Amino acid sequence: MEKTLKILVVDDDEVDRMAVRRALTKAGVCMELSEVSNGHDALSALRNTTYDCVFLDYRLPDQDGLTLIQKLRSWEIKVPLVVLTAQGDEEIAVALMKAGATDYLSKSRVSSATLAQILRNAIRVHRAEMQAALANQQLRESHEQLIRKNQELERQRQQIQLQNLKLLEATRLKSQFLATMSHELRTPMNAIIGFSQILLRPKFAQLTHQQADMVERILNNGKHLLMLLNEVLDFSKLEAGRLELKPEFFDLTKVINTTVAEMRSLAEAKKLSLLVQIDIQNPILFNDSVRIRQILVNLLSNAIKFTESGSIWVEAREIPGNHVAIAVRDTGIGIAPKDFKHIFEAFRQVDQSLTRKYPGTGLGLAIIDSLVRMMGGKIFVESQLGAGSMFRIEIPRQISLPTANGNFQTLHLDENTIVCSAQNPHQSTNHHWDVPMSKYK
Repeated sequence: MEKTLKILVVDDDEVDRMAVRRALTKAGVCMELSEVSNGHDALSALRNTTYDCVFLDYRLPDQDGLTLIQKLRSWEIKVPLVVLTAQGDEEIAVALMKAGATDYLSKSRVSSATLAQILRNAIRVHRAEMQAALANQQLRESHEQLIRKNQELERQRQQIQLQNLKLLEATRLKSQFLATMSHELRTPMNAIIGFSQILLRPKFAQLTHQQADMVERILNNGKHLLMLLNEVLDFSKLEAGRLELKPEFFDLTKVINTTVAEMRSLAEAKKLSLLVQIDIQNPILFNDSVRIRQILVNLLSNAIKFTESGSIWVEAREIPGNHVAIAVRDTGIGIAPKDFKHIFEAFRQVDQSLTRKYPGTGLGLAIIDSLVRMMGGKIFVESQLGAGSMFRIEIPRQISLPTANGNFQTLHLDENTIVCSAQNPHQSTNHHWDVPMSKYK
C-alpha cells in the first residue's frame, strides 16, 4: 500500500492552490493535503506538524518566501520546499534554493505530470540530504571520539614512557648496586680463600683432622660464594653494556681439556663419568678464551649439578661457515618443554622455591646466552624430562673487533697461516700480514 504523503500548500491565491490540488489528485498521489494562505499560518503549521513536502508561493501577503525559509532553517525545521514562482521570478527562485529550498516550478507549468515529478524528486533529494547529514553527523561524532581516544592513548603513551624511564633508571641503579656490592664483597672473600689455603699448607699450620676439615669447608664455601659473586658482577656488566670481549689466539682443544680436568673432581664426587670427544682439524681460534672457558664451566657445572647418575659428554667439532660447535650432554633430570622459553632468563630457575634442591643464582645460562650472542654465535638446547639435556653453542672461529685507532681487524685461518688485515672505515687503505700457524701450536 502506497504511503500517504502529508503535503502543505502555502499560497494566498485560491485558484493557484486549487490548481496544485487538482494536479496532484490527477497524478494519483496518495496524500493528506493542507492549505494556508500566509507565512504566519505556514510557520505555525510546520512547527506543529511534520510534512513530507511544502509547495510555497514566493509572494505572500505578510512576508516573502526568503524570510519564511530563513525562519524555518533557524528553527531547524527540515522539510522539502518547492517554490512556486510567477513568470519572471526564476532568478528569485534560484536565490531561494541557495537559501535552502529544494526545487522551484513556474506556476505556468503546473500540471499533473510535472508536479508529481517535482514532488518525487523533492522528497528523494530531501531524503538523500537527510541521510548525508546523518552520515556527516556520525562521521563528526566518530572523528571527535577518535580525537578523544587519541588524546587518551597519547596520555597513556606518555605515562608508559615515563614508567619506562623510571624502570631504566631503576635497572641502571640496580646494576650499579650489584656491580659495587660484588666488587666490594670479592675483596674480603679472596682474603678468606687465600688464608684458608695458607692454613691447609702443612708448613704453615699443624691442624688436626677436624680442624683441617673445617678450614677446607670454609675454603670450598668461599670459592662457591666467590663464583656466585663473579656471576652477579658479570651479569651487571653485561646488562650495563660494559663487558667487552678480549680476543686472542688460542688452542680450543687445550681450553676444553683443561676445563674438563678442573671439573672432573666434581663429577667423580657424584660417580659420574666425564667424556670428551674433539673432532677439529684446526683447533686455533681468535676469540675470548677466558669467556669460552667460562661458558664451558657453567655448562659443565649445570650438567654435574642436575645429573644424579650416568655420564656427561663434551663434544667439539667443525661446522660449515668457519664455525665450531661445542656441546655438553648429560643424563640428568632434563627440562620440560614448557620451561624452554624461561631457562635463559636472568635470575630464573625451573624451581623457584626457597627449599629447592639445586641452589644457584639463576644467572649462569643468561650469561652464557649473552656471551655467545656477543661472539656472533648461537645457542641451542635439546632436552627431555627425566632423560637428560644437551646444550650446544656455535661460535665463529674468529671475531672482528674495532681496534684502538678505529680500524677493523679481520682474520682468516687456514691450516698453515693466519692472514690478518686491518681496514680503516674512513679510508680506502688496507694492510695485510701473515702469522705462521706453528707459533700457536
